[in-house]
Amino acid sequence: MDRKVSLIAAVAGTLLAACGSGDINIDPQTNVVDSNNTINNGGGSTPDDACASYMANGQTVQGTADGNGNCNYGASFVGPKNNLTVDLLIPKLDNGGAHIFTSSLFVGETYRTNADLQAAGIAEGGDGPTLTIEAGATLAFQTNKDFVIINRGSQILANGTADDPVTFTSVSDLNGTVGPEDVQQWGGIVINGFGVSNKCSYTGTRGDAGFSLDPANDECHIEAEGSAGDDESQYGGDNDDDDSGILRYVVVKHTGAEVGNGDELNGISFGGVGRGTVIENLQVYSTFDDGVEFFGGSVDVTNLVAIYARDDSIDIDEGYDGSITNALVIQNEADGNHCIEADGLGSYSSLDQATKDDFIARGLNSRPTISNLTCIVSGNINGTHDPGAGWRFREGIWPTVNDSLVIASFGPNDTTDTDDNYCLRIDNAETQAAAEAGNLQLNSVIFSCAEAEKGNAFPGGDTERTFAEGAGTQFATVADGSCVNPTPGTDADLQLLDGVQPVFSIAHASAFVDGQAPLATTTPTTGTYLGALESGGTDWTSPWAYGITADN
Repeated sequence: MDRKVSLIAAVAGTLLAACGSGDINIDPQTNVVDSNNTINNGGGSTPDDACASYMANGQTVQGTADGNGNCNYGASFVGPKNNLTVDLLIPKLDNGGAHIFTSSLFVGETYRTNADLQAAGIAEGGDGPTLTIEAGATLAFQTNKDFVIINRGSQILANGTADDPVTFTSVSDLNGTVGPEDVQQWGGIVINGFGVSNKCSYTGTRGDAGFSLDPANDECHIEAEGSAGDDESQYGGDNDDDDSGILRYVVVKHTGAEVGNGDELNGISFGGVGRGTVIENLQVYSTFDDGVEFFGGSVDVTNLVAIYARDDSIDIDEGYDGSITNALVIQNEADGNHCIEADGLGSYSSLDQATKDDFIARGLNSRPTISNLTCIVSGNINGTHDPGAGWRFREGIWPTVNDSLVIASFGPNDTTDTDDNYCLRIDNAETQAAAEAGNLQLNSVIFSCAEAEKGNAFPGGDTERTFAEGAGTQFATVADGSCVNPTPGTDADLQLLDGVQPVFSIAHASAFVDGQAPLATTTPTTGTYLGALESGGTDWTSPWAYGITADN
């Protein structure tokens, strides 16, 4: 059956709303100097007193009001050669004002050796300075060389609310000169922690008593993205419980610029970030590279939105073993690569087989759990990085994915080449063997793409599709070159989205694939619905997430 009705009318039209972070209505805020004289925001009689400030060498260093309700901060306030080394509070400003940075914002110092860390008294998150950002605050960056680093030991406390999210964006967004899908307006955010990465050396099995960095080689300082010269930063350690702070109701927009070392940054890069960090209700919107990328660590994420990532929306590597619960991914109609690209072992191609086997046996490969994910991907062929696709698992990863949907809504797909618009791809012998052994699990998953699989041959004779179908996963029949609208009233044979707000999920009992209800073996594993938003339940994206509904 040829299903050519695109979901664009139902979804993408609302995503093309004009961008602008300057319309947040914020009440006045007054703050006072703390007991350590490190924070002095507001409470004064001059316009500058509304701006963030800190004490250094007995002097107050403060942003300046620009007369239009904004506060400006130059390199003398904070920058690549002037890292923030004391606690700082960034308040929300009145009438939608923004904190405008003309340089990068680096929190805490970076340390390249164990001796440097020890001398500085840095062993875990909380030892270094803390950046606190009030609900409703907007931080905007001037140039495409500017980005944010939260160094190991430091913390970011961005504790927004549904009505007053914290926003990181570009000055061009504030000025209204940026398009909704424009990227590379500034760099992005890099958060570094002391969590495990399989690029370091360990003794014992991860999660067991006695697991630690190898005493014979315990230097674990991995260069983070964007790391070069004054922009250098490191991540890594053996503390998967490390705490880098809070990201709650945070929106990050128009990122991915190439910074000093040539890296095109992600929306947010999490390097060795531990599960002590709280991430709830996080959005990345319009980024040139990946939406979010996890380099090792164990941080859990609840309620993730990734819209218009031009590369992979969710990228995993180096032994990440956290969970992602409730995630909505929407690609651009004509751009974007994978919804998920997930690797098990960092530097996989340089490892010999014995080392790969040892790392996997000791739990050092990536083992994420992803539950209630909706991926709406495009069938683009000539995207910025690579063609649009669903999920790619490789290099020894052991993922568990529950109650999730992959829908290739924007077409046409190119079905003449299995290297592009597949729904599912599983590469490398270790990953394929894990699937056949039950260590790579797809539980209650439905795929709807013209190209169901890459078609790799597994050691035991399966392909991606035969493996997945053997576990109860289902693949909808989609005509070559077509795109789909899997909502009620369009095609009774294919119902994967319930068609009412929120539209990005469906109850298990209401789903239909090729005119049939899901197989009996496709049973709920974590809830009663498939996809990101509970059918008939609370829309957790509203009103804070940008670009999904007409009112935001």
